[in-house]
Amino acid sequence: MSIKSVAAKLFAKKIHTKTQAWATKPVASQKAVFLDLIKQAKQTQFGIDHHFDQIKTYEDFAKRVPIRDYEDLKPYVERVVKGEENILWKGKPLYFAKTSGTTSGAKYIPLTKESMPYHIEAARNAILLYIHETGKADFVDGKMIFLQGSPILEEKNGIQFGRLSGIVAHFVPKYLQKNRMPSFETNCIEDWETKIDAIVEETYHENMAVISGIPSWVQMYFERLQQKGGKSIGEIFKNFNLFIYGGVNYEPYRAKFENLIGRKVDSIELFPASEGFFAYQDSQKEKGMLLLLNAGIFYEFVKSDEFFTENPRRYTIGEVELNVNYVLIISTNAGLWGYNIGDTVQFTSLKPYRIIVSGRIKHYISAFGEHVIGKEVECALQEAMLGTDIRVNEFTVAPQITPVEGLPYHEWFIEFENEPKDRGTFAKALDNAMRKQNVYYDDLIAGKVLQQLVITKVAKNGFQDYMKSIGKLGGQNKIPRLSNDRKIVDLLKTN
Repeated sequence: MSIKSVAAKLFAKKIHTKTQAWATKPVASQKAVFLDLIKQAKQTQFGIDHHFDQIKTYEDFAKRVPIRDYEDLKPYVERVVKGEENILWKGKPLYFAKTSGTTSGAKYIPLTKESMPYHIEAARNAILLYIHETGKADFVDGKMIFLQGSPILEEKNGIQFGRLSGIVAHFVPKYLQKNRMPSFETNCIEDWETKIDAIVEETYHENMAVISGIPSWVQMYFERLQQKGGKSIGEIFKNFNLFIYGGVNYEPYRAKFENLIGRKVDSIELFPASEGFFAYQDSQKEKGMLLLLNAGIFYEFVKSDEFFTENPRRYTIGEVELNVNYVLIISTNAGLWGYNIGDTVQFTSLKPYRIIVSGRIKHYISAFGEHVIGKEVECALQEAMLGTDIRVNEFTVAPQITPVEGLPYHEWFIEFENEPKDRGTFAKALDNAMRKQNVYYDDLIAGKVLQQLVITKVAKNGFQDYMKSIGKLGGQNKIPRLSNDRKIVDLLKTN
């Protein structure tokens, strides 16, 4: 065992102890964060406008600060972008993470000197807790790759901006720099396909031990490696045994990955976003990710089925329940207040508080009142594939409200790696699984409002071609699992 791996184990033990200190006192941890946020922001323009000087309790806060999305907060953000100080948070932000908006166009999410360290610490601590639980630390001597956006930053009124993953690349600890791949020059390549090919050439003969990225884009990297070498990823990278991912559920990809790799590898799930690093998988034995309660973020939760009602109830950490779908609301030391990030979560454990990401509040199908969410379609697909050799590269689901004949239905657009021998039989199994996942969908099928779902086969690389056509190939971009319209699926190439 190397000195580096011994040191990693000792550090991992220390971080585990620190984590237990706040995770076992969740309500107190969140109260401390809340009071500090209010204190720090009293003299900001937002704090003055919302009378932070009169806020003593959470109830005071909830009365004065409504739930907002980016569009609602935009007037404040625009002032920050123009270079004004003390608007949402004290001083100026260090960076803006630029993301793609829908109604808002480009979104600029502030990152401050107070918030930035938590993005780095969370990713580090996820790995250290894995080491502490498993005792596996040899991988720290191998090479690590993080498939991410370009680290090239632009400037706006004295504040640098770029993709979050590109910004974070500037904060990789020195002790990881020698192990980290790809090179800075390769990371700066903007065209994703060119970048992947360059990464393949750069890493093919290296001792890759840890690979990290969004599953769909790591899959593309693996396929290019396989094309080059004609071997499984496990043969090319004999010491690759840890996959770190975030952004989407890994389960729909797991069978394909294990086939590409040629063996099972451990995985760590992360929940990072431009708005904050919210959770990470702290155990290989337990379901869900540990919600970070002392990381400069105060959380509120709104039940998703109440979210669009007038004045829905807002819950704090001590009030949440297991297996309820909540919209995640945050207030942060980057100056986001009562902010709806758009993700929905469910708690899998309350001691400690662990979550899974169940979908997006805007990504659902409820054309007939069924309100199907991302977690449900992913679980149904997983169940339908169980015990078969069917493998799926990518999929999305949309309603067909006006079919040429027959009742309306949910249409599943699937790009198969291994197709079912009988698509009709597979569609029936998938439909039955969906009926178990969502009682409203089951009622609609039973009541003959909807007919059984229909599977439409997407051409090979059809999803990649779609993402390329809209300028979102690679990086942190993801295909929505669900849409309540057919804007996406109408652009997919099908067989």
